[in-house]
Amino acid sequence: MKELVEYLARSLVEHPDDVEVSERASGYHRVYHLKVNEEDMGRVIGKQGRIANAIRTLLKVAATREGQRVSLEIGD
Repeated sequence: MKELVEYLARSLVEHPDDVEVSERASGYHRVYHLKVNEEDMGRVIGKQGRIANAIRTLLKVAATREGQRVSLEIGD
């Protein structure tokens, strides 16, 4: 799923080399942390957070198929 977040973020931003995704796990819950270039932050979040919510929805669908719980944090 880390690859999914990375793929989606790289598709949206103008500086794809600056995309970093880290993962923390505790039991069956995983937290993904997405870092992008400051100039690309608005592209990843979108108006009223719509793009960020869409990424979170896709991530949760993929996690549900594998029987996991996930969340996504965006920023520093």
